[in-house]
Amino acid sequence: MKSDQFRRYGHQLIDQIADYIDHLEDYPVQSHIKPGDIRSQLPPQAPEHSESFDAILSDFENIIMPGITHWQSPNFFGYFPANHSGPSILAELLSAGLGVQGMLWLTSPAATELETHMLDWLIDALGLPSFFKSTESGGGVIQDSASSAVLCALLSARERSSQWQSNHLGIQQHLVAYTSAHAHSSVEKAIRIAGIGSDNLRLIAVDENHAMRADALAHAIKTDQQNGLLPFFVCATIGTTSTTAIDPVNTIGPFCKQHDIWLHIDAALAGSAAICPEFRWLHNDLHYADSYCFNPHKWLLTNFDCDCFYVKQRSNLTQTLGVNPEYLKNTATDTGKVFDYRDWQIPLGRRFRSLKLWFVIRFYGLEGLRSHIRNHVELSQQFSEWIDAHPDFELMAPNPLNLICFRHRSDNIFNQKLLETLNASGECFLTHTQLNKIYALRVCIGGTYTRKQHVQKLWQLIQKTSQTLQTT
Repeated sequence: MKSDQFRRYGHQLIDQIADYIDHLEDYPVQSHIKPGDIRSQLPPQAPEHSESFDAILSDFENIIMPGITHWQSPNFFGYFPANHSGPSILAELLSAGLGVQGMLWLTSPAATELETHMLDWLIDALGLPSFFKSTESGGGVIQDSASSAVLCALLSARERSSQWQSNHLGIQQHLVAYTSAHAHSSVEKAIRIAGIGSDNLRLIAVDENHAMRADALAHAIKTDQQNGLLPFFVCATIGTTSTTAIDPVNTIGPFCKQHDIWLHIDAALAGSAAICPEFRWLHNDLHYADSYCFNPHKWLLTNFDCDCFYVKQRSNLTQTLGVNPEYLKNTATDTGKVFDYRDWQIPLGRRFRSLKLWFVIRFYGLEGLRSHIRNHVELSQQFSEWIDAHPDFELMAPNPLNLICFRHRSDNIFNQKLLETLNASGECFLTHTQLNKIYALRVCIGGTYTRKQHVQKLWQLIQKTSQTLQTT
């Protein structure tokens, strides 16, 4: 592609993206195509000869767009959000244009040093412990997601275990990890990848607020110790996926410290809220943590993928993941004065992810980001009040931030039908969870473009749909 073509189609694509954002509400939120519909429209073999860019764009509109579920729609309330914003999109474009592969400091010093600095900025902005800073014993790195962060933490915990270090053979079967029954599935996946196995993961019971019970954790750990097993890793969650429950780090932390167990804190969604001083309590007691992560790509206007992962002792991470083949050796690395982020993650290669954080933080400023968070929390509290005041609905869990779990005062079958009917309308998208075997609907208010009128419209649609179902 020649430079004049690149300019012409680049301008066209920027216009197309801008138009898409302007008309997000015109699209049905969820794609309703059938399995195989997209592939059936694609040729069975790759083209032998060049095709025009206009033809490619035409097929994108006609074939690909009907199969898109519009995560950026202001009426998308499912899962947790996957924010984007104008400055973040432009930074991603710039990153792609530069084509940086930032595995070493040497391969692009700016990519490494900007990342280190952005992560230090966020420590101050979120009120995280200072030992996570690059200027102290710890440090931060941008992972693709919280799933990679928990895997890196778990591997580091495994290597830190004295028994593992003294005898690699067969010790995996003696190591035991713990997390809440409502923790993210990535913990179990990490346990499998690390060779420890799902049988050595204990899912700890939760209390009436769906947070991990510290007494149940203590009992499980003591039982395993009495049986000759080695507890080595606990993952506590600040804002679980089902309900945004907050595990009691203040009681879990001291117990982990007493027994020399690695404590990882997953605050994938909720961590962003701590940019507001009034939500800084979320990070109380993090001085007990060995590692911590949160996802700006969920609620801080930074498009996927961007997980900020911090460790208290960076040597634990780099000794676990660091490999230094001859073809990567260089003078800068030998000085020991630089970070080579290849040693802080599973893959060797890495993208220039910090550029979008830099653009977002500078464009909005911390106060702009706080306004973004506060608006969604306020809307979610209003939604909770509507649910609480309606005789046909009930709240199913506390709502500390921007996720509301609720149900119609009917049975599970009715609530499942309610969710399916709402999503089939194309006017919104919600997801569900199970709480004590009760089917609950989840409304997460966190979209970049979600405003009060969208939340009001959703509530009206829920009431209308439930009334219709009751009469049929």
